[in-house]
Amino acid sequence: MKKILIAGAGGAPSEGVIFSLRRNTDNCVIGMGSEPTDLILSKAEKKYFVPNADAANYKESLLKVLEQEKPDLIHFQNDLEIFHASKLRSDILATGTKVFMPDHDVIDTCVHKYKSYLAFVNAGVKVPKNMFINTVEDLHKAFSSLGDQDGKIWLRASSIGGGGKGSLPTNNIDLAKAWIDHYAGWGDFIAAEMLTPQTVTWLSIWYEGELIVAQARSRQGWTHGNRTISGVTGVTKVGMTCDDAQVSEVAIKSIKAVTAKPHGIFGVDMAYDKDGIPNPTEINISRFFTTVRFFTEAGLNMPEIFKCLALGQELPKFEKKINPLPAGLMWMRGMDTSPALVTDQDMLERIVFL
Repeated sequence: MKKILIAGAGGAPSEGVIFSLRRNTDNCVIGMGSEPTDLILSKAEKKYFVPNADAANYKESLLKVLEQEKPDLIHFQNDLEIFHASKLRSDILATGTKVFMPDHDVIDTCVHKYKSYLAFVNAGVKVPKNMFINTVEDLHKAFSSLGDQDGKIWLRASSIGGGGKGSLPTNNIDLAKAWIDHYAGWGDFIAAEMLTPQTVTWLSIWYEGELIVAQARSRQGWTHGNRTISGVTGVTKVGMTCDDAQVSEVAIKSIKAVTAKPHGIFGVDMAYDKDGIPNPTEINISRFFTTVRFFTEAGLNMPEIFKCLALGQELPKFEKKINPLPAGLMWMRGMDTSPALVTDQDMLERIVFL
C-alpha cells in the first residue's frame, strides 16, 4: 500500500484528487489543510491541520506531519502552497517523502501571470497584449492602447492566486482606479486586451520532458458567474471534453515557452480571441484543476497516473496520449448537489423539452 498526503484537503481542488486516488484501494490518502471546516468535509482517511503556507511556522508543521505519517508522496493543490512548498522540497525529500514538481523557476514563472505572459510573447505564442499598471498614467495608457471597440479592457492581479483573482472587465477608468485601490494593487495589477468568453483548458502530465497524457475540456460557464463583476469564479459549472488539434498545439507551445523540459502537471487555460484562436491566459502549474474528478469518472484517472509516475509504478492503460476521452462528455456541477457525467443523449432522455 502507498500512502499519499494531499494538501488543501476538504477544498474542491483537492477533493477531486482525493476521490480519484481512493478509487485504487491500494492507496492510503491522508489530508492536511489550513481550514478546519474544510478538513471536516474531506474524504481523506486522516486529516491534519497546518497553518497557511505563507505563515512562519508552516515549514515546522509540514515536517511534523511528514515525520508522523511518513507518506510516500506529497501533492499540493493551491498556487500559494505550491510556491512555498516548492522552496522546501529539499527538506521534504530529506524525510523520505517524494514530490513530483517542476523546477522552482518554472513554478515562479507560472504563478506570476506577467512573467508567464512575457514567456509566451518571447516564444511567439499568440496572446492578448498585457501592460503592468504601476500608476494612474499607466492605466490611462492601457485604456487608450488596449481597449476594444467599446473601450473595455481586462484587469487582473498578477500575483499568486486562482479563481480569476482581481478580475474586472471595464471601460470606466474611475471604476478601474477604485478597483485597483481596493486591492492595493498598484504595481501588481495588469491590464490586457479583451478576449471572448469562450474558454478551454488543456490538462497534461509530463515526465522529464516527455508528454505522458493530456486531455482538453471546454467550459460552458462558471458556477455563480452572474454574481461576480467579472463573470469569472474559477469554478466551472459545465465542462465538456473536446479534441481540437489547434488547442493542443497552442497548449504545448505555451508549456515549452516556460520550460524546455516539462516535468509534472501543466494545465493551460486558454480563451479564444475574436479570430477564433485560443490564447493562453495562464498555466496552472503543478496542480490538477477542480474538476479533475470529471476525467476520472469518464475513465481517465490522472491523479492515479501522476502517483504511478512519481512512485515508479506501472501506469494505467489509455489508448492515446492526447485526448483519450471521447469528445462531448459533459460534467455538470452545482452547489450542495452531486455532480453528473452526462451526454447530449442523456439530456434528451432525462429532460422534457416542450
